[in-house]
Amino acid sequence: MPMNLEFSGKRILVTAGTKGVGKAVVGLFSELGAKILTTARVQPSETRADVFVAADLTTVEGCATVAEAVQRHFGGVDIVVHVVGGSTAPGGGFAALGEEEWQHELNLNLLPAVRLDRALLPGMLAQGAGAIIHVTSIQRELPLPQSTTGYAAAKAALSTYSKSLSKEVSPQGVRVVRVAPGWIETEASVALAERLALQAGTDYEGGKKIIMDSLGGIPLGRPSTPLEVANLIVFLASSQASAITGTEYVIDGGTVPTV
Repeated sequence: MPMNLEFSGKRILVTAGTKGVGKAVVGLFSELGAKILTTARVQPSETRADVFVAADLTTVEGCATVAEAVQRHFGGVDIVVHVVGGSTAPGGGFAALGEEEWQHELNLNLLPAVRLDRALLPGMLAQGAGAIIHVTSIQRELPLPQSTTGYAAAKAALSTYSKSLSKEVSPQGVRVVRVAPGWIETEASVALAERLALQAGTDYEGGKKIIMDSLGGIPLGRPSTPLEVANLIVFLASSQASAITGTEYVIDGGTVPTV
């Protein structure tokens, strides 16, 4: 049976859609005929989205701006893909994380999804259909205590929130699915590998090995690409995945060592 990944006329919000996975998701949806609104703090020189909204999603005001833009431009939404996330917390374990660092991790990795879902879900429920994809992380079950405790805890909260939300809204036609990537070779991770390589006196491949070793190894032997993660997200948002809700799909090259 051929795959039908047609999104013609579908109204889609993709957060953090100008770089990395978000940019790849926007590109795929665009190729498949969707109407896309995306957002980031800074407007890119070019985007394949139909509408771009500059907003800081770590704030209540930024989320409200995006939700209002969705209603104004599209009159509602059919699919929401929450990609926004990351961490700028310092290394040094729990002692390095003060109130400001903890609040920032929650404001970036949990609350944008909560706020935008709260604003957009009533319309999705009224139409009796929709899909929400939350991008979590394998860090929720494989935290690195020296550097990702706050990020991992926020992503764990996002995963639990997503599961609860799916149980509430799936009976009314709105699916909620999680995608948990491992290490992805984005612009930021390339810069990190290059920095580690310079510090260790090695090349880029050596820098990548340092990162893979810190994760306990990646059986596949390499990180995922943004496009590989985007392919999974787009499939899960499609009608081909219409019976999938409430679960989490890991795409990590085998990094998580347990069942």
